[in-house]
Amino acid sequence: MLRGEIAKGLDHDPNFHWRGEAVTRIENLSDIAFALGLSMLVSGSGTPQTFADLKGFLFSILPVAGGFLTLLGIWHGHFTFFRRYGVADNKVIFLNACLIFVVLYMAYPLRFAFDSLLAFILMQLGDDSMMNKLGVSKFYMSGIIIAYFGIAYAACHGLLAAMYAHAFKKRELLSLSPYEAAITKREVNARTALSLYALIIAAIAYFTPIHGIAGCLFFFTSALYAIVKRLTPAPPAVKVD
Repeated sequence: MLRGEIAKGLDHDPNFHWRGEAVTRIENLSDIAFALGLSMLVSGSGTPQTFADLKGFLFSILPVAGGFLTLLGIWHGHFTFFRRYGVADNKVIFLNACLIFVVLYMAYPLRFAFDSLLAFILMQLGDDSMMNKLGVSKFYMSGIIIAYFGIAYAACHGLLAAMYAHAFKKRELLSLSPYEAAITKREVNARTALSLYALIIAAIAYFTPIHGIAGCLFFFTSALYAIVKRLTPAPPAVKVD
């Protein structure tokens, strides 16, 4: 019971009735995939063999933290979806399978993108050893890295948007209240906006001379998400016990 109350706090909306109280096998498989993705972020540093390796491993917490927060944001959208709707039909199974495939595929490129960002910062401070180690010797390579990351990031949020859109189509079957239906539609709009935004950043990084600098635009994703949700109206909520 306590676990359920703590988990409900992650939703941040006490007025949305949870229809997925029980953890399904789909969620178990998904959580394993997310856990593997997070472990791949950490294991990208390799096992420390010397004191110098240990210092490098501890220093790698910065890119690992960036990748961790990125995957955690995607996991939270996934967690909220299954708790709110409890839908597990064939379409959701397919979309969820695609999502966990992308999460596992993007883990190493995600780590490499944040490693490259750290290497670029260190190079500006006069230390190019990490940049040489990564083999990112040309500026245009940074654009390719950001483009790969942007496409994977867009795919994740696009798949989440499709899952929420599917729940919205089934709003009558799920007995969603007008408030819950509006919140679902808001989530579709926000996730779609994030997906399109990531694709735009990927295109800018790949096709324009600014290349990897376009990656700085990802720092505004949270603001974009909040703005789109704020612009989507919702009727007054009815308190759910």
